[in-house]
Amino acid sequence: MKILVLHGPNLNLLGERETEVYGKVNLDEINNRLKRLGSKYQITIVTLQSNCEGELINFLHKANDEASGVIFNPAAYTHYSIALRDAIAALTIPVVEVHISNIYSRESFRAKSVIAPVTIGQISGFGLESYSLGLKALLNHLDFLREE
Repeated sequence: MKILVLHGPNLNLLGERETEVYGKVNLDEINNRLKRLGSKYQITIVTLQSNCEGELINFLHKANDEASGVIFNPAAYTHYSIALRDAIAALTIPVVEVHISNIYSRESFRAKSVIAPVTIGQISGFGLESYSLGLKALLNHLDFLREE
């Protein structure tokens, strides 16, 4: 089984920007942690990041043929990208939306996700653990989690 973890704009700057909001952990550390968790469940984790909306859409289209599901942090695109929303709606595989910060406790414009209605669920506000929780939720949805 292969799971795509897709990171949106500015997430390549994790650990450097707004550390009071996003923490000091960088994207490589998040990806490595997810890959270790994937190994525990004997699944392949593929991680990709882009600051470009069109590239994220292309990654989603490709994932539909190559992955069993997607963990997606659309970052700022969460709040207005109808193009990403439509790309997710066209998929036949499940998508979990994740956010490091609690988007509902921040600026009012961040409290709306146009992505969430076309995903199986959203996890936000648990720091880097949001990704691990998202992966576990996706695997549970796919009936893949084994008794621990």
